[in-house]
Amino acid sequence: MLLVLDDVHKKHLQYITSVDVNVLQEFCRMSLEFIRKGINSKVYQAAAQKLNVDVETVQHGIEGLMYLLSESSKLMVNEIDFHDSILTLGFDDELKKVLQQVYETNRDEIRRILSNMILELPHYTNLEWRLEVELASRSLRHQTNPIVTLKLTTEEYGETKTQILQTDPVNLVHLTNTLDAALQEMKTAHCRRIVRNIK
Repeated sequence: MLLVLDDVHKKHLQYITSVDVNVLQEFCRMSLEFIRKGINSKVYQAAAQKLNVDVETVQHGIEGLMYLLSESSKLMVNEIDFHDSILTLGFDDELKKVLQQVYETNRDEIRRILSNMILELPHYTNLEWRLEVELASRSLRHQTNPIVTLKLTTEEYGETKTQILQTDPVNLVHLTNTLDAALQEMKTAHCRRIVRNIK
């Protein structure tokens, strides 16, 4: 699968296509540090002074490389497709080899870092339900008032939580229809493509 970069990212990487190998290696190192530890603006300023360019150029270059490496790792782009993807960016052969080597060496670590950054949401563990029907009261002798009580158990970060919910059958049917529509939507080609790119 080829990695397609939009014009903004191509523009961010434009400066790096004209640097020498040592500068590219330093940019790659800073990009990997960006992925591991986050932004460090002092590094941008020091690199900008050393290269005699403005800070924004360095920042865009590092962010562009970080995006290239993280997206390629996320999509598990193989070596041939990675080479073909950076071919369109204008890097010469020596710089392409450096980028290829950095990608192959750090792909697994980047994937591990990205997977640790995923927000863990509560997920379903168990559901118990009970239907209660009030048939009459002192003031209303002929009434039917059904209530569904749900005991929902979820787990988040290894901790189990239980919520008690009550609803009437009409709302429960509406909720089921809405969830069913969402599941059907997930089966469409558009949603499958999005989910595949997220993983």
